[in-house]
Amino acid sequence: MANSPLEFRLEGLSCADCAAKLERQIASLPGVEQAKLNFTAAKLTVYGNVAASLVIDEAKRDGVRAIPAAEYRQQEETAFWEKHRRAIISGLAGLLAGLGWLLHDALGMVTAAKALYLACIIVGGYPVARKALYALSRCRLDMNVLMTVAVLGAILIDQWSEGATVAFLFSLSEALEAYTMDKARNSISSLIKQAPSEATIRRDHQEINLPVSEIKVGDILVVRPGEKIAMDGIILSGSSTVNQAAITGESVPVERQPGEEVFAGTINGEGSLEVRVTKLVQDNTLSRIIHLVEEAQAQRAPAQTFVERFAAIYTPIVLILAVLIVTIPPLLLAEPWQPWIYRGLALLVVACPCALVVSTPVAIVAAIGNSARHGVLIKGGAHLETLGRLKALAFDKTGTLTQGLPEVTEIITAPGISKETLLAVAAAVEHHSEHPLARAIMRRAQQDRLNYQPATAFHALTGLGAKALVEGQWVLVGNPRLLEQQGIDLTDWHPSLTNLSAQGQTVILVARDNVVWGLIALADTLRPQSAATLRTLKEQNLSPLIMLTGDNQATARHIATKVGVDQYQANLLPQDKVTALKELRETHGLIGMVGDGMNDAPALASASVGIAMGTAGSDTALETADVVLMGDDLTKLPFAIQMGRAALRVIKQNISFAIGIKLLAVLAVFPGWLTLWLAILADMGATVLVTLNSIRLIGLKPATDKNSSPTVKPAHTHHCACAHTGGG
Repeated sequence: MANSPLEFRLEGLSCADCAAKLERQIASLPGVEQAKLNFTAAKLTVYGNVAASLVIDEAKRDGVRAIPAAEYRQQEETAFWEKHRRAIISGLAGLLAGLGWLLHDALGMVTAAKALYLACIIVGGYPVARKALYALSRCRLDMNVLMTVAVLGAILIDQWSEGATVAFLFSLSEALEAYTMDKARNSISSLIKQAPSEATIRRDHQEINLPVSEIKVGDILVVRPGEKIAMDGIILSGSSTVNQAAITGESVPVERQPGEEVFAGTINGEGSLEVRVTKLVQDNTLSRIIHLVEEAQAQRAPAQTFVERFAAIYTPIVLILAVLIVTIPPLLLAEPWQPWIYRGLALLVVACPCALVVSTPVAIVAAIGNSARHGVLIKGGAHLETLGRLKALAFDKTGTLTQGLPEVTEIITAPGISKETLLAVAAAVEHHSEHPLARAIMRRAQQDRLNYQPATAFHALTGLGAKALVEGQWVLVGNPRLLEQQGIDLTDWHPSLTNLSAQGQTVILVARDNVVWGLIALADTLRPQSAATLRTLKEQNLSPLIMLTGDNQATARHIATKVGVDQYQANLLPQDKVTALKELRETHGLIGMVGDGMNDAPALASASVGIAMGTAGSDTALETADVVLMGDDLTKLPFAIQMGRAALRVIKQNISFAIGIKLLAVLAVFPGWLTLWLAILADMGATVLVTLNSIRLIGLKPATDKNSSPTVKPAHTHHCACAHTGGG
């Protein structure tokens, strides 16, 4: 398509059925090739060659305010009348109806009461009648038409109080529905407004304020203390703490230094920063999260598909039934027309499918939006439902249950050699190596603040280790095979080697002038939250919890024991993990797979739902998984399960309630129990109640929110045949 699509945020859109009709209206405008209206996100995208003003005017005819997306972020606070218009109209209509009842029932002033009832009908019913006329001009039969017919019908049969009551209750229900839908959408709108609309950029040695849309990759962003960071980028200078809650859901600020990444929408702490911009505004992490959340909210869950099929059958049946009720008794049974017209009107009101149609999407909006605010990105209603139905979970080991970063765990020395001396000598040799185990030894030496001179004459010995000169003497640093090849006797060290290997630890021996000085044990350490998280998952009745790893049996057994999984499988290649998951699905039904989002894509895809431990900037995690734990925080996993179960429970409650109320109302028509005001309560009251029930999901929070720890971005080790270990 030649032109860029027009994007709008919509206000005043509270009816899913009306949204579908508005989408068709926009699509029929001259020059429009396609229109996509995401009701749950209140977002409209229009493709083709059409003026924005034409789209805005068309939406306005349906009582919907369309705001161009570029203006939405920086729009001023909505005017009081615009913000509270529905509530004011409802309040005035209620006051007029109440005064009418008082004059009619208490004082017997029938004519004056009818005048007040008419005023109530005009105030409360005018917006509805205007939209009804517009719908009829388009040959559409919507809820506005049904309500207008019901009110006019009540007037024609001299039921003025009933007509006024319907007009008041309908305006009230619309106000409540709009309020509750806005509440449900608040999570995504608050995300949209996280990033500032302009930022300070340094160009040609000058600082200038620019709209974010004009900032280019490579620009230098100047961020002062307390300011929001406008763009994704890499820190060039300065250090500070950054509140990343908008991206990761983590409320505790994290330390950021030169060379580290920061994200749009996060808040700078006490330091000044200069940041090199790495992504355009439409490509930054916050924009991608918003896009993914909106797409997720628009996806139909299985329950929603069922509801829509039911509504498609139910609504025309009730409309036909209303016509039959009005005509058959008077024509065939010589019954009086008035009571049957009244019953037909009541049934017309009940025919509106609003409560049914909205019962599922609002719950999905609330659940996915709230999850995103707390650092859990759920990419669709179907995945949300699957989370709620999970029976078992499988976990990758490296980078998921463990840090994915080898650490020195133990140092054992020969008599007369201190641990500091041994570590300093090993670090002097490893200074020249890029191997992950060498880096771990270097980090430990730095942590212990050891002083040493880098070795000379360094030689890497592939698959074995390395040798170098330290203070004029040859030092060997490597695995047992290296020392055995040099003829060094390891008899005295066999018990330690056997014990540490049984614990799944990698052992590096250090020898100087062919004498063993000691050994250094290293291992991929557990995440601090792993064991506690798995205990919580077991309390949620998820069983079994299975670890799938490419590591050896000894390491797998040791980690499995420490973390508390029910089962483990070791020595698995990526395709073996896929096979294992298929077997587990056959045995246990729905099963989730939790991986680091980097090398677990096949396994994540083959699980019922793939859950990635994704650091905030990980493209792989965002694209491959069904659920992403944005803060790389395993403690958010029980929250994701809890959210899925709560959403599933709310959806079932909503569907049962909406269908139950509708069927009861239909049955109440025949004996004449269903009055017009009762019909409006049954229909719109049900809509408001299912919406209120759904937005309870917004209040759900992770149990760890108050005691969360700073986000740490893990490094990932690569298993390869290389120095020290001879293999992964």
